Amino acid sequence: MLSRRILRIKAFKVLYSHAVTGSMNLEEALSRLDRSCESTRDLYLFLLCSMEPLCSEARARIEAARGKFNPTEEDLNPNERFALNAMGRVLLDDPDFQRLVQRKNLSWQQYDMQVRHILDSVLTKPYFARYMEAEKSGLREDAKVFEHIFEQEFEDNPEVEAILEDIFPDCMDELGYALSICCRTLHDLGEGKPWQLPELYISDAVLKRDPNADVSSDKQFVHKLLRAAFAGYEAYFARVCEATPEWDSDRLFSTDMAIIALALAEVETFPDIPVRVSINEWVEIAKCYGSPKSSSFVNGLVDRLVKNNKTINKQI
Repeated sequence: MLSRRILRIKAFKVLYSHAVTGSMNLEEALSRLDRSCESTRDLYLFLLCSMEPLCSEARARIEAARGKFNPTEEDLNPNERFALNAMGRVLLDDPDFQRLVQRKNLSWQQYDMQVRHILDSVLTKPYFARYMEAEKSGLREDAKVFEHIFEQEFEDNPEVEAILEDIFPDCMDELGYALSICCRTLHDLGEGKPWQLPELYISDAVLKRDPNADVSSDKQFVHKLLRAAFAGYEAYFARVCEATPEWDSDRLFSTDMAIIALALAEVETFPDIPVRVSINEWVEIAKCYGSPKSSSFVNGLVDRLVKNNKTINKQI
């Protein structure tokens, strides 16, 4: 489930927190890293939990309309396609899914107002009108409309962001990634496949399909990366200060320094990863988390420090 890019970002967030506070030891850092990884999968589970509440709200509205003092013909004979959407039940009836979300206490029950607002938005969308009016119906169609809902109703939604910030504060910028995993799950459910909990690390998923596959452990990768950056942080900071004498050390942004430390740690710790691949990865992360000039600063400085390090025995 978690790509190496996501794992690098999680390592960065932990190291950045250490750089800012200085109050975290290595064991605490690794524990926080593991919790952050698990939180992304919990976010995925929480998003899937929204399907039945949305269908339930649609059913409640139908029943309320039928109970009017003077209901219309449409009130009495409504289009119930979405209210009876199979995706709303498929996970509710899955004992493994239900045991897991109950153990993790993942529920939309206290967010009924937000569910109503999401459904209000869904009802106005062309994709929903096409779904409700289509002649063909079935699992695929039921799954597809929820793919549209996840793609269009959850990102850039202030109410959803407020919920997630409260529950998953370390994963706010991974919403789009988690939604993409939800859509893959919906595609499989639409094909009639049973739900399966995604492996937390992509390498584990590959090995599950092929035990003889030549893949390295993603968990070992990110743990080893954080250990190396954590242990060498002060030395990396000194090297950066030495290489940038025109910069006051107090002016080195903690974000840039954490990224540079991780980039150097990756280059020096993983001989099988090409130098340019490592640098490019951290430059991309700097574009997202640093200042406007961070990516060029990280790119140039790490490249220079790597070339000056004669102990690195791999192609630059």
